[in-house]
Amino acid sequence: MPDAPPPVPPPVFRARGLTKTYGDGPTAVHALRGVDLDIHRGEFVVLLGASGSGKSTLLNILGGLDSASSGTAQWTHAGRTRELTGASDAELTAYRREHVGFVFQFYNLIPSLTARENVALVTELVADPMAPEDALALVGLAERMNHFAAQLSGGEQQRVAIARAIAKRPAVLLCDEPTGALDCATGVRVLQAIERVNAELGTTTVVITHNAPIAQMAHRVLRLADGRIVEDRPNPARVPAAALQW
Repeated sequence: MPDAPPPVPPPVFRARGLTKTYGDGPTAVHALRGVDLDIHRGEFVVLLGASGSGKSTLLNILGGLDSASSGTAQWTHAGRTRELTGASDAELTAYRREHVGFVFQFYNLIPSLTARENVALVTELVADPMAPEDALALVGLAERMNHFAAQLSGGEQQRVAIARAIAKRPAVLLCDEPTGALDCATGVRVLQAIERVNAELGTTTVVITHNAPIAQMAHRVLRLADGRIVEDRPNPARVPAAALQW
Protein backbone atom coordinates (compact mmCIF):
# COMPACT_ATOMS: atom_id res chain seq x y z
CA MET A 1 0.00 0.00 0.00
CA PRO A 2 1.24 3.51 -0.71
CA ASP A 3 2.31 5.58 2.26
CA ALA A 4 -0.38 7.81 3.69
CA PRO A 5 0.15 11.50 2.97
CA PRO A 6 1.59 13.49 5.84
CA PRO A 7 -1.01 15.26 7.97
CA VAL A 8 -1.76 18.82 6.99
CA PRO A 9 -0.79 21.18 9.82
CA PRO A 10 -3.56 23.38 11.18
CA PRO A 11 -3.66 26.91 9.82
CA VAL A 12 -2.08 29.72 11.78
CA PHE A 13 -5.42 31.54 11.63
CA ARG A 14 -8.83 29.95 11.26
CA ALA A 15 -12.00 32.05 11.24
CA ARG A 16 -15.50 30.68 10.88
CA GLY A 17 -18.67 32.74 10.60
CA LEU A 18 -16.89 35.85 11.78
CA THR A 19 -19.10 38.93 12.11
CA LYS A 20 -18.52 42.42 13.45
CA THR A 21 -21.28 44.98 13.97
CA TYR A 22 -20.79 48.49 15.27
CA GLY A 23 -23.84 50.03 16.91
CA ASP A 24 -27.36 48.65 16.76
CA GLY A 25 -30.73 49.26 15.23
CA PRO A 26 -31.16 50.91 11.83
CA THR A 27 -27.86 52.77 12.13
CA ALA A 28 -25.78 49.64 12.80
CA VAL A 29 -22.71 49.15 10.63
CA HIS A 30 -22.06 45.53 9.60
CA ALA A 31 -18.30 45.52 9.01
CA LEU A 32 -17.98 41.72 8.68
CA ARG A 33 -20.82 39.44 7.59
CA GLY A 34 -19.80 35.82 8.16
CA VAL A 35 -16.16 35.48 7.14
CA ASP A 36 -14.58 32.02 6.78
CA LEU A 37 -10.80 32.13 6.47
CA ASP A 38 -7.66 29.98 6.80
CA ILE A 39 -4.14 31.41 6.68
CA HIS A 40 -1.21 29.01 6.81
CA ARG A 41 2.26 29.31 8.26
CA GLY A 42 4.69 31.23 6.07
CA GLU A 43 2.02 32.47 3.67
CA PHE A 44 2.13 35.97 2.20
CA VAL A 45 -1.52 37.01 1.86
CA VAL A 46 -2.82 40.26 0.40
CA LEU A 47 -6.27 41.56 1.34
CA LEU A 48 -7.86 43.73 -1.34
CA GLY A 49 -11.06 45.71 -1.24
CA ALA A 50 -12.58 49.15 -1.32
CA SER A 51 -12.70 51.38 1.72
CA GLY A 52 -15.33 50.03 4.09
CA SER A 53 -15.15 46.48 2.77
CA GLY A 54 -14.02 45.07 6.14
CA LYS A 55 -10.29 44.62 5.55
CA SER A 56 -9.04 46.53 8.58
CA THR A 57 -11.73 45.10 10.85
CA LEU A 58 -10.69 41.57 9.89
CA LEU A 59 -7.00 42.35 10.41
CA ASN A 60 -7.71 43.94 13.80
CA ILE A 61 -9.61 40.88 14.99
CA LEU A 62 -6.84 38.53 13.86
CA GLY A 63 -4.30 40.79 15.57
CA GLY A 64 -6.19 40.93 18.85
CA LEU A 65 -6.90 44.66 18.56
CA ASP A 66 -10.66 44.20 18.22
CA SER A 67 -13.24 41.56 19.11
CA ALA A 68 -15.80 39.86 16.91
CA SER A 69 -19.54 40.15 17.43
CA SER A 70 -20.05 36.46 16.62
CA GLY A 71 -18.27 33.52 15.06
CA THR A 72 -14.87 32.13 15.99
CA ALA A 73 -11.26 33.08 15.33
CA GLN A 74 -8.47 30.70 16.33
CA TRP A 75 -4.72 31.12 16.48
CA THR A 76 -2.37 28.11 16.34
CA HIS A 77 1.31 28.32 17.27
CA ALA A 78 3.83 25.69 18.38
CA GLY A 79 1.14 23.01 18.27
CA ARG A 80 -1.24 24.89 20.55
CA THR A 81 -4.54 26.38 19.40
CA ARG A 82 -5.99 29.37 21.22
CA GLU A 83 -9.35 31.07 20.84
CA LEU A 84 -9.07 34.77 20.02
CA THR A 85 -12.82 35.26 20.21
CA GLY A 86 -13.74 35.43 23.86
CA ALA A 87 -10.16 35.90 25.06
CA SER A 88 -9.67 38.28 27.96
CA ASP A 89 -7.98 41.67 27.57
CA ALA A 90 -4.92 40.32 29.41
CA GLU A 91 -4.74 37.30 27.10
CA LEU A 92 -5.02 39.49 23.98
CA THR A 93 -2.36 41.86 25.30
CA ALA A 94 0.04 38.96 25.83
CA TYR A 95 -0.82 37.58 22.38
CA ARG A 96 -0.08 40.91 20.69
CA ARG A 97 3.12 41.44 22.64
CA GLU A 98 4.57 37.97 22.10
CA HIS A 99 3.36 36.88 18.66
CA VAL A 100 2.16 39.74 16.44
CA GLY A 101 4.02 42.50 14.63
CA PHE A 102 1.97 45.43 13.33
CA VAL A 103 2.79 47.89 10.55
CA PHE A 104 0.35 50.71 9.84
CA GLN A 105 0.12 53.46 7.24
CA PHE A 106 1.53 55.98 9.71
CA TYR A 107 4.86 55.16 11.27
CA ASN A 108 4.33 56.28 14.90
CA LEU A 109 8.03 56.66 15.58
CA ILE A 110 9.17 58.58 18.66
CA PRO A 111 10.90 61.65 17.17
CA SER A 112 13.30 62.16 20.08
CA LEU A 113 14.79 58.69 19.55
CA THR A 114 17.07 57.38 16.83
CA ALA A 115 16.01 54.58 14.50
CA ARG A 116 17.93 52.11 16.63
CA GLU A 117 16.36 53.40 19.85
CA ASN A 118 12.85 53.19 18.37
CA VAL A 119 13.45 49.53 17.56
CA ALA A 120 15.12 48.83 20.91
CA LEU A 121 11.98 49.89 22.77
CA VAL A 122 10.20 46.79 21.49
CA THR A 123 13.08 44.40 22.14
CA GLU A 124 12.89 45.20 25.85
CA LEU A 125 9.39 43.67 26.02
CA VAL A 126 10.06 40.11 24.81
CA ALA A 127 12.18 37.16 25.87
CA ASP A 128 14.13 36.42 22.68
CA PRO A 129 14.37 39.59 20.58
CA MET A 130 16.42 40.26 17.50
CA ALA A 131 19.18 42.80 18.00
CA PRO A 132 17.93 46.22 16.82
CA GLU A 133 20.95 46.46 14.53
CA ASP A 134 20.03 43.15 12.88
CA ALA A 135 16.40 44.15 12.41
CA LEU A 136 17.41 47.44 10.78
CA ALA A 137 19.93 45.67 8.57
CA LEU A 138 17.20 43.28 7.39
CA VAL A 139 15.18 46.25 6.09
CA GLY A 140 18.24 47.92 4.54
CA LEU A 141 18.85 50.62 7.13
CA ALA A 142 22.11 49.54 8.74
CA GLU A 143 23.72 52.84 7.76
CA ARG A 144 20.85 54.96 9.10
CA MET A 145 20.33 53.47 12.56
CA ASN A 146 21.68 56.52 14.42
CA HIS A 147 19.48 59.01 12.58
CA PHE A 148 16.43 60.60 14.16
CA ALA A 149 13.00 60.31 12.55
CA ALA A 150 13.15 63.85 11.13
CA GLN A 151 16.39 62.92 9.34
CA LEU A 152 14.72 59.97 7.56
CA SER A 153 12.51 59.96 4.48
CA GLY A 154 8.95 58.63 4.70
CA GLY A 155 10.00 55.31 3.22
CA GLU A 156 12.90 55.02 5.65
CA GLN A 157 10.61 55.76 8.57
CA GLN A 158 8.23 53.05 7.40
CA ARG A 159 11.11 50.59 7.18
CA VAL A 160 12.08 51.51 10.76
CA ALA A 161 8.49 50.69 11.69
CA ILE A 162 8.87 47.29 10.00
CA ALA A 163 12.16 46.68 11.83
CA ARG A 164 10.43 47.59 15.09
CA ALA A 165 7.62 45.12 14.31
CA ILE A 166 9.91 42.21 13.46
CA ALA A 167 12.54 42.76 16.17
CA LYS A 168 10.49 40.74 18.64
CA ARG A 169 10.50 37.81 16.17
CA PRO A 170 6.72 37.71 15.74
CA ALA A 171 5.05 34.67 14.23
CA VAL A 172 2.84 36.92 12.12
CA LEU A 173 3.28 40.35 10.56
CA LEU A 174 0.05 42.29 9.95
CA CYS A 175 0.35 45.34 7.69
CA ASP A 176 -2.48 47.83 7.13
CA GLU A 177 -1.83 49.99 4.04
CA PRO A 178 1.95 50.10 4.66
CA THR A 179 2.53 51.99 1.39
CA GLY A 180 -0.58 54.16 1.53
CA ALA A 181 1.33 57.39 2.21
CA LEU A 182 4.20 56.66 -0.18
CA ASP A 183 4.94 57.10 -3.87
CA CYS A 184 5.53 54.04 -6.03
CA ALA A 185 9.33 53.95 -5.90
CA THR A 186 9.39 54.43 -2.12
CA GLY A 187 6.53 51.98 -1.62
CA VAL A 188 8.39 49.31 -3.58
CA ARG A 189 11.37 49.61 -1.21
CA VAL A 190 9.03 49.15 1.75
CA LEU A 191 7.42 46.12 0.09
CA GLN A 192 10.85 44.66 -0.58
CA ALA A 193 11.54 44.83 3.15
CA ILE A 194 8.27 43.04 3.95
CA GLU A 195 8.97 40.50 1.21
CA ARG A 196 12.39 39.77 2.69
CA VAL A 197 10.97 39.27 6.18
CA ASN A 198 8.47 36.75 4.83
CA ALA A 199 11.06 34.88 2.75
CA GLU A 200 14.02 34.87 5.15
CA LEU A 201 12.30 34.60 8.51
CA GLY A 202 9.28 32.59 7.39
CA THR A 203 6.97 35.12 9.05
CA THR A 204 3.32 34.65 8.12
CA THR A 205 2.46 37.98 6.50
CA VAL A 206 -0.87 39.66 5.78
CA VAL A 207 -0.93 42.98 3.90
CA ILE A 208 -3.99 45.16 3.43
CA THR A 209 -3.94 47.40 0.39
CA HIS A 210 -6.35 49.18 -1.93
CA ASN A 211 -3.63 48.99 -4.58
CA ALA A 212 -4.34 45.97 -6.82
CA PRO A 213 -0.83 45.64 -8.37
CA ILE A 214 0.62 44.83 -4.92
CA ALA A 215 -1.43 41.62 -4.92
CA GLN A 216 0.93 40.20 -7.55
CA MET A 217 3.61 39.56 -4.92
CA ALA A 218 1.36 37.42 -2.69
CA HIS A 219 1.04 33.67 -2.40
CA ARG A 220 -2.71 34.21 -2.12
CA VAL A 221 -5.13 37.07 -2.68
CA LEU A 222 -8.36 37.62 -0.76
CA ARG A 223 -10.82 40.23 -1.97
CA LEU A 224 -13.42 41.62 0.41
CA ALA A 225 -16.63 43.46 -0.44
CA ASP A 226 -19.40 44.50 1.92
CA GLY A 227 -17.93 42.54 4.82
CA ARG A 228 -17.55 39.26 2.93
CA ILE A 229 -14.71 37.44 1.18
CA VAL A 230 -15.83 37.41 -2.44
CA GLU A 231 -12.62 36.03 -3.96
CA ASP A 232 -9.91 33.70 -2.65
CA ARG A 233 -7.29 32.83 -5.24
CA PRO A 234 -3.67 31.71 -5.30
CA ASN A 235 -1.15 33.50 -7.46
CA PRO A 236 0.13 31.01 -10.04
CA ALA A 237 3.30 33.08 -10.50
CA ARG A 238 4.39 35.67 -7.96
CA VAL A 239 5.93 38.97 -9.04
CA PRO A 240 8.82 40.28 -6.91
CA ALA A 241 8.24 43.61 -5.24
CA ALA A 242 11.05 45.18 -7.27
CA ALA A 243 9.05 44.61 -10.47
CA LEU A 244 5.82 46.25 -9.26
CA GLN A 245 4.49 49.49 -10.66
CA TRP A 246 1.41 51.53 -9.93
